[in-house]
Amino acid sequence: MNKIIIPTGYMGSGSSAITDLVQEFRGYEASHGSFEYVFLHCPGGVFDLEDKLLIGNNAIRSDEALHTFKEAMKELYTRKFWWPANYKKNLHPDFLKLTEEYIGKLVQYLPEDYWYVQEKLSPPMFVKMCVRKALMLVSGGKLVIKRPLVYDQMTVSLPYPEEFYAASKSYLEQIFIRMGIEEKNLILDQLLLPFNLWRMEHYFGDNAECFVVERDPRDVFISNKYVWAMRDKNPVPYPTDVKEYCEYYRRLRSMERQVQNPHVHRIFFEDLIYRYEESVKLVCEILGLKQEDHIGRRKYLNPEKSIQNTQLFLSEEYREEAAVIERELSEFLYDFPYQREIDIAKVF
Repeated sequence: MNKIIIPTGYMGSGSSAITDLVQEFRGYEASHGSFEYVFLHCPGGVFDLEDKLLIGNNAIRSDEALHTFKEAMKELYTRKFWWPANYKKNLHPDFLKLTEEYIGKLVQYLPEDYWYVQEKLSPPMFVKMCVRKALMLVSGGKLVIKRPLVYDQMTVSLPYPEEFYAASKSYLEQIFIRMGIEEKNLILDQLLLPFNLWRMEHYFGDNAECFVVERDPRDVFISNKYVWAMRDKNPVPYPTDVKEYCEYYRRLRSMERQVQNPHVHRIFFEDLIYRYEESVKLVCEILGLKQEDHIGRRKYLNPEKSIQNTQLFLSEEYREEAAVIERELSEFLYDFPYQREIDIAKVF
């Protein structure tokens, strides 16, 4: 059975290094590079649908959940120039069709009633309401036009957990088939996040392997504030005040529910550089590969180059802020085997 590789991390932690490394092996390819597949965990995505349908659900809540999910998936499918979207190209042309079939499996009732969300007034609806009222008055109530609604059909879904997970697993299986799982191994960056790994067993079989990449928070902070924001104008949403950053980072990591899953593997970004051979051996063991399968060795992940992105906190200009992180986030620091000379111009 071909595998699904899921690199993930904590915003700027270097999870794409796993994508780079794994695609160097025979039989693995990242068709769209480090494109991030967000449809499970994005707002309105599958995991939001799970929570809404299985926790405190009722008829009108389920209707909102299904409509929100469908609209979210439609946006991912149709928006060509939105970086996490264009699923018609980046996933498969059948994605929206499969989504509609998935929704159909979850719906038990299609009532003729409507609820207050469908009655939300807009300028066009207000005009229609006025025309409707006028016709009723002129005709003495004999001519009644159907009440204008935001959308016509209310959908009700009250699934048992086993029904929801069976439908969801089938949905993913069909998506993976369209993406070519029967012919090749898939690398799907950010398909899961560390904060929802506890859901993994409900959605995936034994052929899925998730690699969670951690990185020293000192280098994450410095890279974000002094490199990405300055050069690319595209920082990740971390605070740039070091004390706020520490509080934010600790809260972020505390949101994660720890799991004991043999298909979830934790690795430091720095291990891929400073303990490169050991890391390659570990990946081979997890994926059942041999060293001779590593046909593109260092083609995408070159530790001699990537090392330039490490130990930035040793630069004197960053030492004061780094000391705060060392004190406040000590348990997340990486134990570097040696110190290196820093050249901030070589950071990428």
